[in-house]
Amino acid sequence: MSTIDKASLPLAENPEWTDRMVANAVRIDALSPSLQAKLRGRPKADLTKERTTIRLSRDVLERFRATGSGWQTRIDAALKEWLTQNQQG
Repeated sequence: MSTIDKASLPLAENPEWTDRMVANAVRIDALSPSLQAKLRGRPKADLTKERTTIRLSRDVLERFRATGSGWQTRIDAALKEWLTQNQQG
């Protein structure tokens, strides 16, 4: 999840607001609910994941990263599969 620090953008890409821009601005709660949802981004998942730090061997990381976008989700799935196969009790 990457956000852009607009203050670091060149002035041409992040111009100062003019009086006209301010006059034409609309509060988000004045927009239709469907447009509000689009502007607010992806909805929060019912089951969220927890951020953690884990040390993995370089070859494991390289192989998962080589599979493209979603490699962290695939590591999560592989760990869940291991837990299922190695249940005790």
